[in-house]
Amino acid sequence: MEKTNQMTQEEIQTILKEIKYPGFNRDIVSFGMVKNISLNENTIDISLQINSENEDLLNQLTSEIKNKFLSLNESNVNIIIQKPPNQPVQSAGQQNPVNQQSIPGVRHIIAIASGKGGVGKSTVSINIAAALSKNYKVGVLDLDIYGPSLPLLVDLHGQPEMTAEKKLIPLEKFNMRLMSFGFINSDNAPAVWRGPMVSRMTQQFFEDVEWGELDYLILDLPPGTGDIQLTLVQKLALTGAVMVTTPQELALLDVKKGADMFGKVNTPVMGVIENMTHFLCPHCNESSRIFPGNGGEEESRRLGVPLLGQIYLSPEIAQSADSGNPYVLNYKDSPITAEYMKIANHIVELAEN
Repeated sequence: MEKTNQMTQEEIQTILKEIKYPGFNRDIVSFGMVKNISLNENTIDISLQINSENEDLLNQLTSEIKNKFLSLNESNVNIIIQKPPNQPVQSAGQQNPVNQQSIPGVRHIIAIASGKGGVGKSTVSINIAAALSKNYKVGVLDLDIYGPSLPLLVDLHGQPEMTAEKKLIPLEKFNMRLMSFGFINSDNAPAVWRGPMVSRMTQQFFEDVEWGELDYLILDLPPGTGDIQLTLVQKLALTGAVMVTTPQELALLDVKKGADMFGKVNTPVMGVIENMTHFLCPHCNESSRIFPGNGGEEESRRLGVPLLGQIYLSPEIAQSADSGNPYVLNYKDSPITAEYMKIANHIVELAEN
């Protein structure tokens, strides 16, 4: 291990884990902000990657780090602050452009996206929503016109009623308000629509649904970067987006496209969730890595955002989805539920600050 004075890089990183990012309960290391530690003969150079132009915040953080090392008799510490590559400077919760609309009564709108199908995004979405619903008023909007999954995930197949103003009233279950094209298209006939029709239907879900008062509306986006996603990011004032990936490189390639799409329209990416990280054996409780790679960690570093959590692959998750019962409500004491609760708490911290 490279060494300067009496400190190693490992020891320096441990010290930096004691530095909280201003306004948050998480440290700058777990947020993925520490990009490099360079040890020279007489100095320590620490490179941070922070997506902020708030000079007071950056000065506060720099002072805290220097004072921490000064208390340990290390006075020659240089802090280098960089911006994430190709990321517009905007934080979660920051005001969106004037041409983007909000939804009356909804405080925060969180988009859950993947860029690629098959990564378990819809299952992740409903479990995040269920975790949030323990302390907040929550709604879920399934925006997949071609393959809606919310009716199956919550075992709900009724048709929404309408208000006197001709607005759809969301269905309710598990203390959540729920809306999906699958509730409207009750005969399960395949939707064969062109782009403009899809865009209009998507916008109707924003304008013609009576959500009432909600703390969080979770949007389960279809995979890809097509008409629905473009309508969403252009028309709706999002609090932020959460990217879901699996560990392997193949999933990561498409997640990059989705994250870059949000970046181009000034929608902040709040963080990354790595799904199916390991297989958790139901018999011995041992975990085994199924997929190669570290996609979640790699993408969070590339974007300069936190890795919000890593979800195990477990037979009970699939069983819960097929039976229409969100996993976190079925297995309240499991480590996977604890991880979902941690993710939900991170999202709240990022949205509220």
